Amino acid sequence: MSIIAIHQLGKSFNGTVAVRDVGLDVAEGEFLTLLGPSGCGKTTLLRMIAGFETPTVGKIRIGGKDMTAVPPNKREINTVFQDYALFPHMSVARNVAFGLSVAGVARGEIDRRVGEALSLVELAHRSNAMPHQLSGGQRQRVALARALVKRPKVLLLDEPLSALDASLRQQMQVELKRLQQKLGITFIMVTHDQEEAMVMSDRIAVMQHGRIEQVGAPIELYDRPHTAFVASFFGASTLVSGRADRNLKGELSVTSADGLELRCTDQEGLGILPGRDLTVSVRPEKVACFAPDHLQDDDRNHFDGVVQAVFFHGSSVRLQVQVRDTVLLTDVSRQRAAHSAVPVAAGSRVKLSIAPDDIIILRHCQTVH
Repeated sequence: MSIIAIHQLGKSFNGTVAVRDVGLDVAEGEFLTLLGPSGCGKTTLLRMIAGFETPTVGKIRIGGKDMTAVPPNKREINTVFQDYALFPHMSVARNVAFGLSVAGVARGEIDRRVGEALSLVELAHRSNAMPHQLSGGQRQRVALARALVKRPKVLLLDEPLSALDASLRQQMQVELKRLQQKLGITFIMVTHDQEEAMVMSDRIAVMQHGRIEQVGAPIELYDRPHTAFVASFFGASTLVSGRADRNLKGELSVTSADGLELRCTDQEGLGILPGRDLTVSVRPEKVACFAPDHLQDDDRNHFDGVVQAVFFHGSSVRLQVQVRDTVLLTDVSRQRAAHSAVPVAAGSRVKLSIAPDDIIILRHCQTVH
């Protein structure tokens, strides 16, 4: 059942369109992330769901009721902002209690619910502390407790982890997901961090230029992106545009302008016809890298190339390999490079191998310019 239903939603500011023709259903108890680069409209969309912005066109239904023009305080929604917005002169407990006090909740009920909320985020022992005495992660949890104490049906999170350092951010990703699963509350989060979205979300809506490009589970967006933008924004990818053809065996291939030919498989039954322009995507972990004298397997695509650049990724290295006028990305584990004598230095000659089934045919925006 959808707790939020958005229909043909749009927002303009002084003639500039920020969000256009967005349709989206959010299931009850779902963790949905709005993902995209700065300026793509994700925060504006979140603010319209919260009631802080009024849509120019379209409707928002929450719990089956039209809430398009209803003010924020009349919606069963709370928001955790990027800067947490804690009151510096109030203790942790008073910060969490503030919304309930304004709503006129009885003191005994406030104390009980504040205690529950702080226990939930594991900060009951810091109830008397002031915000400046807390770490960044603790302040973030106080902001969560303050939002959760009002028992909203939907919790909105606007870049909630952006102020944290890398290690703490990873820790809080796990904590947020654990909390959401324990409570069963619908979470809608805004972020520009692809890894954060993949780790935490049940589904992700990828946005660009005010539109939703694709919605799906993280594995679906990674393995089956529909557009060049989703393929390149949602994880690393090599995009190759060219003309579709079929060889004597009836196999589908795409040939780029520089003559690079990739045999691929139409796994989704898109019905690609010869002569059609299209774009394919190849993930770096799907590109095998070997020494230049490696024996070929005829069932795969094989290319000779030269390593242009090497990027360290801890247990692996990512290589940029020049093949004709195209640069292909490949990931090589450091252990494999050491034991299999795979050359991973700039200027080295290598052989690349790609299975036809590992080449993703993009169903929209077939050409890359």
